[in-house]
Amino acid sequence: MYEDEKLVCEDCGQEFVFTAGEQKFYAEKGLVNKPKRCAECRKARRKSHRRERKMYDAVCSKCGAQTQVPFKPVPGREVFCKECFAGVKEEQAPAEE
Repeated sequence: MYEDEKLVCEDCGQEFVFTAGEQKFYAEKGLVNKPKRCAECRKARRKSHRRERKMYDAVCSKCGAQTQVPFKPVPGREVFCKECFAGVKEEQAPAEE
């Protein structure tokens, strides 16, 4: 019923294939419009619309290294760098039997 179809990307002008599988997926989801952008341009567009996360400077409570965290550090609460956080998480994980 569905056949691969060549389309032209609205952003970069390159041809891309709207596969039969993608067409079936679109139909199952009730989407009636064909994609206007190739996969790379769709990905870039989604990425450009994301809000940039504010990072805060902190000092790791375990190793003392300078690090950045996605939340405002609160005095009296431990803050870990990425490596130490992974180690703490591993220590807290329930042991498998």
